[in-house]
Amino acid sequence: MNVTLRQLHVFQSVAATRNFSRTGDAVGLTQPAVSRCITELEAQMGLQLLNRTTREVTLTDAGQRLAARLPRVLEELESTLQDVQEMATERRGRVRVASSPTLSANLLPDCIAQAHTRLPGLDLVLLDRMQSAVLASVLSGEVDFGVVIDPGEQDALHCETILTEPFCLACPPGHRLARKRTVRWTDLQGEPLVLLDHDSGSRRLIDRALAEHGVAYTVAQEVGHPTTIFRMLDTGLGISVIPTLALPPEGLARLAVRPLAPRVDREVMLVHRRNRALSPIAQAAWDLVKAVAGQRPVAG
Repeated sequence: MNVTLRQLHVFQSVAATRNFSRTGDAVGLTQPAVSRCITELEAQMGLQLLNRTTREVTLTDAGQRLAARLPRVLEELESTLQDVQEMATERRGRVRVASSPTLSANLLPDCIAQAHTRLPGLDLVLLDRMQSAVLASVLSGEVDFGVVIDPGEQDALHCETILTEPFCLACPPGHRLARKRTVRWTDLQGEPLVLLDHDSGSRRLIDRALAEHGVAYTVAQEVGHPTTIFRMLDTGLGISVIPTLALPPEGLARLAVRPLAPRVDREVMLVHRRNRALSPIAQAAWDLVKAVAGQRPVAG
């Protein structure tokens, strides 16, 4: 059955006015259009709803039954549609966001703080996980979206880059490379490196850059968080390639940080499942994270 709302509204008006002309004036249709709506409705239902003569319009038994129930049905339907439509401007609810440790520590706290003032109805819940687990939680639907480093394989994801930043070198201040203003990737030849492990979104990019520049190196340690790297460098276990965003705002008092040339960037991205639209409140959270990332100073 293919009954339209317009047909039902027209019938409701005819049932009330018992006149096609007055119904046409009320609903903004010509008299022939009103008649056509009623004929189409009757054809869809397989029942005659109105008795028509040149002098009057009356309801059949089927028409009386429909006319008696229709106002309540239409009112409930219109109320439901209005409730759903109001979701477009709804700014209350919980949004779950997964993020890798570096981003959780150095980007998301600002986002959560700004959400409290800019979107007071938003309950932004952060899940701090390694990137592989972040991507799994996005694809499973456990979270609304994730904040990750370029995942490479993107077929199942909708991705939007929100921040681009370079890798840099961190080393003890007495190291030979600390005397350089800019360190070339080839200067890392033969050095023991303390690196983020392969669960990190950055490790794939670091390995690729080292390979592209023909750097032979040894991996002294692989760890999950930059803070651990800094402590290991303090003890003289090696040097490291780290993303700029991993540097604490106050800097590293006991380590030297130098730019690497040629510049190699990593892209920070927002990701959600492809072909799955975000809810209005999740979209508001997405836009907030994007805006906060855009406020960060551009790394040179």
